[in-house]
Amino acid sequence: MSGGMSFELSEDQELIRKSVAELCSRFDDHYWMEKDQNHEFPQEFYDAIATGGWLGMTIPEEYGGHGLGITEATLLLEEVSRSGAAMNGASAIHLSIFGMQPVVKHGSEELKAATLPRIVNGDLHVCFGVTEPGAGLDTSRITTFAKREGDSYRVNGRKVWISKAMESEKVLLLTRTTPYDEVTKKTDGMTLFLTDLDRDKVEIRPIKKLGRNAVTSNELFIDDLIVPVEDRVGEEGKGFQYLLDGLNPERMLIAAEALGIGRVALDRAVKYANERVVFDRPIGMNQGIQFPLADSLARLDAAELILRKATWLYDNRRSCGREANMAKYLCADAGFAAADRALQTHGGMGYSEEYHISRFFRESRLMKIAPVSQEMILNFLGEHVLGLPRSY
Repeated sequence: MSGGMSFELSEDQELIRKSVAELCSRFDDHYWMEKDQNHEFPQEFYDAIATGGWLGMTIPEEYGGHGLGITEATLLLEEVSRSGAAMNGASAIHLSIFGMQPVVKHGSEELKAATLPRIVNGDLHVCFGVTEPGAGLDTSRITTFAKREGDSYRVNGRKVWISKAMESEKVLLLTRTTPYDEVTKKTDGMTLFLTDLDRDKVEIRPIKKLGRNAVTSNELFIDDLIVPVEDRVGEEGKGFQYLLDGLNPERMLIAAEALGIGRVALDRAVKYANERVVFDRPIGMNQGIQFPLADSLARLDAAELILRKATWLYDNRRSCGREANMAKYLCADAGFAAADRALQTHGGMGYSEEYHISRFFRESRLMKIAPVSQEMILNFLGEHVLGLPRSY
């Protein structure tokens, strides 16, 4: 990309939107409701995305991908979410779309050649093994430990909230290789691996949860998992720094997914408000219904603009921490508010599963918590943008 920032999508970007929307239209509300209620991975949808070549969107061309930027990736995931697939659809493909960037940037040629083409064709599912029950948002406090033993590492520990672990063959695993109390800088001494999720050494327990039930969230219990040194991503002790490369893009992807849910929820609310007649008039004629929906439109449009700025900055290799965090914050808020208002517009029927609004409500609420809470975003903006004292 070059030149100044434009508010107009390119022909290729518009084609991405149109093509993805067309593909997603083959998977209707009933499909997603059934997958959610049955806790069943949307394999048919995943296969269709893979067959269409979309999983390789940001993977370099030499590994079979398209080598496109975060702008295109956010457009893809926004359209998936907006189709009504919401988070069940987006989470099924999220990690494949951009999560492998630490491997792309820092992995060995052998590791990239062995894994990236399989990501592109959909053959390889990978989960992201970072969060732990005793650490939460303070990643420096993870205790899963990889002990070097000759040409391999012996890993022991526990992970929690690991999406798609049940379906995954490999895990992008963050461990400590130097204990917390032995490092000068608390984020040093962590090492990243892309390795097999050996079921004989890793027990996987799905977590019962509020929503997004077509894609599992799991606890991992790791006991003496042997990881070859060849599975290490980059240098020992620099794993956290490698993850930082992906934090801003991840915020943008989550923002796009939240934006998509907000858009579809608003569309459904407007349709219902036009069609539902009470007291001999469509309920959308009442300002008590109309104004909240108009307000959500304004907030979604505003949130989208900061997201577009963030992705443009990233793709043009400019500093984007401020905008990426703002995009996640504003899109998550606007998306959930739109889903909440859609539910209110539908009244009692919004609480039923029949109109699918309750699913959008449940799944949009997740975006205010994961992968980082709204409060942590405000901490970042307060400290690093406004220059206020660190609050935690």
